[in-house]
Amino acid sequence: MLGSLVLVVLVGWSGGCGMLSRPESAPTDTPQPSPTHTSKPLTWDDLALTPPMGWNSWNHFACNISEALIRETADAMVSSGMLAAGYQYVNIDDCWMASERDTDGTLPPDPGKFPSGMKALADYVHGKGLKLGIYLDRGTETCGHFPGSYGYEVQDANTIASWGIDYLKYDNCAPAPGSSLVADYINMSNALKATGRPIVFSMCSWGFPGSWVAGQKVAHLWRTTSDIQDTWESILKIMDANSVPAVFAGPGHWNDPDMLEVGNGGMTDTEYRSHFTMWALMAAPLIAGNDLRGMPQATIDILTAPEVITVNQDPLGYQGRLVGNIEGKTKPEVWSKVLSGDNAQAVALLNRSDRAAEITVKWAELGLPDGPAKVRDLWMRTDLGTFASGYTASVPSHGVVLIRVESAEGKIPAVTPAS
Repeated sequence: MLGSLVLVVLVGWSGGCGMLSRPESAPTDTPQPSPTHTSKPLTWDDLALTPPMGWNSWNHFACNISEALIRETADAMVSSGMLAAGYQYVNIDDCWMASERDTDGTLPPDPGKFPSGMKALADYVHGKGLKLGIYLDRGTETCGHFPGSYGYEVQDANTIASWGIDYLKYDNCAPAPGSSLVADYINMSNALKATGRPIVFSMCSWGFPGSWVAGQKVAHLWRTTSDIQDTWESILKIMDANSVPAVFAGPGHWNDPDMLEVGNGGMTDTEYRSHFTMWALMAAPLIAGNDLRGMPQATIDILTAPEVITVNQDPLGYQGRLVGNIEGKTKPEVWSKVLSGDNAQAVALLNRSDRAAEITVKWAELGLPDGPAKVRDLWMRTDLGTFASGYTASVPSHGVVLIRVESAEGKIPAVTPAS
């Protein structure tokens, strides 16, 4: 029998969409990825089979965006190693559009912010081996008080498809009187599908919209929470809320606990590493929200941690769940994420206290019998040895230790991911 693989995270206790609340040229020597040739064009069902990885402008820049910023961000995604680590999408959030539609109803970009237009910008981003995302709103105006897409769904979908857009974040501000959230999101979903262009659809409805969204294949990801903030308390609150609809996550349909705050300055690097680890364990989209230009190495190391990203991008698409609460919400918790392959599982131990703690995972908590198991630290990328019935680590306040456990005995309980 093949051995059992178990990944274990030991974590110490340490936007979005919604109303406004916070705040050039390509390098000639940049290597270009080889084009990928497929036997058939991508369809709706081919998209986001693992959680999307990319960047979004909102958390750090809010409305202070421009064509130059997006080009520089694409450059930085390549030069920092993020593209090589798996990041694909450069997503423009609110405030990119002009204050009024054209006379024919077309929604143009702000000519002052995007003088070359969106098609030229998409071509630039695509030339880097990346994809371009954009933002619209289901209501009469966006959260930044620009024209909304209500009544213009087909026209706006065709417009962004003609520009070469690859990802749409669709917000929830200013719904039209008498409108229906369900109908509005389905209308845009149908409009995107009708364009014939493969566009990832991200619903931003400020809370889990309901089982209908997964059952009807309305979107590829949907927000499950209110807007994230760059604080440890916000990370924990959002993590808890995102865990509730875990059963609805799977390939092509993901719970979205909002964009990452890693590198924005409100938390310590230790807390950011825990934030990134738990988003990876929850099979959440990894959408960076910081300024990628001139990032310190510590931030790059968090965002590109290869063995942590592997947990997030596991093709089974199982969202990690809370399986054990040791002493209540301020003390250690045990989380489990089943992985693809023979008897593979990821487990997180979350220490929700303000003090350093010795945290232990017992093989029995994972459904495994006692017996020798190899342990590997996935942040340090170091094999730690063989342990008989569990593993204990000293975890700093708000810190994280991420390990893989490979058991020679037992079988991980079978889990069927959402479909």
